[in-house]
Amino acid sequence: MEHIISLTPRQIVSELDKYIIGQHDAKRNVAIALRNRIRRLMVKSEIQKDIVPNNILMIGSTGVGKTEIARRLAKVANAPFTKVEASKFTEVGYVGRDVESMVRDLVEQSVALVREVKNEAVKVKAAEAVEELILDILIPPVKSAGFSRNSIPTDTDSEPSNDAELNERTRERFREKLRNGELDDRKIEINVKASSPVGIGMIGNGMMDDASMAGLQDMISGMMPKKTKKRKLSISEARKVLLEEEASKLIDFDEVKEEAIKLAENNGIIFIDEIDKIASKSGKNGGGPDVSREGVQRDLLPIVEGSSVNTKYGVINTDHILFIAAGAFHVAKPSDLIPELQGRFPIRVELQSLTQEDFSKILREPKNALTKQYQALFEAENVFLEFNDESIEEIARLAFLINQEVENIGARRLHTVMSHLLNDFLFDVPDTIEANSRIMITREMVQERLSTLVKNRDLSQYIL
Repeated sequence: MEHIISLTPRQIVSELDKYIIGQHDAKRNVAIALRNRIRRLMVKSEIQKDIVPNNILMIGSTGVGKTEIARRLAKVANAPFTKVEASKFTEVGYVGRDVESMVRDLVEQSVALVREVKNEAVKVKAAEAVEELILDILIPPVKSAGFSRNSIPTDTDSEPSNDAELNERTRERFREKLRNGELDDRKIEINVKASSPVGIGMIGNGMMDDASMAGLQDMISGMMPKKTKKRKLSISEARKVLLEEEASKLIDFDEVKEEAIKLAENNGIIFIDEIDKIASKSGKNGGGPDVSREGVQRDLLPIVEGSSVNTKYGVINTDHILFIAAGAFHVAKPSDLIPELQGRFPIRVELQSLTQEDFSKILREPKNALTKQYQALFEAENVFLEFNDESIEEIARLAFLINQEVENIGARRLHTVMSHLLNDFLFDVPDTIEANSRIMITREMVQERLSTLVKNRDLSQYIL
């Protein structure tokens, strides 16, 4: 499955602008990187396989939008995406996650994407099969007697036919009720697959990797007889369970695996956060906690350069996966990474710290702005929350001030400020704030609830 989109770099940036404020250089570079992948797939000559992605290194403090840019880029491209933290990896030989696990995580995401598309394609046919299964439970079909029709006297020939016709008419009436949702709360008993209890511990010297272990578990569970168990569910719940089972019967999983591997290889995006945490500070590689940092970098190198990784779904080549690394680099510098790894992230983008004006825009403009999220939460209880312009400006000012006085955690500061501002209202709904009430947030209200905390130098509750 090839997810070739028609968006130009300008259109990609425009899509990112709907969710992320500022950081134009970063958006521009990731848009070019995404479009280059599409261009590579359109190249007809043999050089196509030699065109490698320009991996990106984002440099910026926490909360400025590094992760959000990468995640939204994956959504724009409808591409498999996984985020990992470099600090969680350890050098081969140490206890902890190995770097290849991020590629396996990407393949899992890819399989889920492909399966979702395949499920959508067979949705109608699966729904028809589920409808028949539910009708069979409600109105069992007329079973033929254990003798030949020729042995039945001629004058009774019409009786079985009448029974079948009556059964069919009843089924059609129930079918109509099913489709109208009239029977959704009725309980029925269905057979569902029992979850496999198979679990395999360490074998031999315990050196099996995750892919081998998963493959062995799949093989053993495949050899064991499939067990089912009876469950009593409402028809609406049973429909969901049966729909998943029927859809899986209509899908060729070997085809899913093949397409998922291809999708991950050509469209996959891996976001490696906190890469500065595995850089040796100021070029020093001493003992203690720093001992395996360079080792992790050297383990990362072949994955980023391009290598084959074994997964439970097959072997995946990482040559054309787009890697986006990010870090604050407050202590270490990008030049503290080993030269080979630096060379694999040729595009460097420095993200700017957010200003008070940026905070104000973040509260207003994105599709998923915090103000819109809280309004949706209140509307779920039929309470209407409103912010006037002055209140948003004041929230932005106070969040920016707290970042300056305590620790700059970027846009994440807005979450803690908004939470403190609105938690009392959220607690009172619906007990003391009734439905159809309207709450107006004003500058004075924001100052009353937050300004005393800003004056207090001990702002530990704001530090995430």
